[in-house]
Amino acid sequence: MGKVNPLALEEFAALEERHKFLSGQLEDLKKSRGDLEQIIADVDAHVERVFTEAYNDTAVQFKRIFDRLFPGGEGQLVLTDPEHMLTTGIEVEARPAGKKIKRLSLLSGGERSLTAVALLVAIFKARPSPFYVMDEVEAALDDMNLGRLITIFEELRESSQLIVITHQKKTMEVADALYGVTMRGDGVTTVISQKMDRVVPQ
Repeated sequence: MGKVNPLALEEFAALEERHKFLSGQLEDLKKSRGDLEQIIADVDAHVERVFTEAYNDTAVQFKRIFDRLFPGGEGQLVLTDPEHMLTTGIEVEARPAGKKIKRLSLLSGGERSLTAVALLVAIFKARPSPFYVMDEVEAALDDMNLGRLITIFEELRESSQLIVITHQKKTMEVADALYGVTMRGDGVTTVISQKMDRVVPQ
């Protein structure tokens, strides 16, 4: 039988205690992993629900805004993978009146710019904010399209404050206040401001 280990009982007891401790730790880890997986599933479900609602609202608004900016045209937002809302992409289809194309890359610069503005305004209307900052969003627009966009700006400012950086005279004409940066003769820039007196139609 070989030599007898007089410490075998103590060693067994120590190993048994170690085994119990590690088993307990393993169970805690399994439980923590299960809890984390449940949290991840809950977060994914919440994100998917919020994204789906925001997408649906924005898609409806985009169609309406596009119809106003492109009378007779057709625009819509399309999901690239509707079965997997957490990883899907979004494509913008735009067909101005009289054209068969839908891809943005085939539109003119002004049409692409106006489509981008339509998407931006659709997001604003779907998820309103207290204020919006826009930097020369109408720089590539002609007078007719600019007039349509200004009408939408006036709707937005009924519930929000708009800060628009622009060089367009028509946009400035509908502003409540103008702020400009100019350079004096000594090379120092100065901010100037002018509050506009707008006549409200009776």
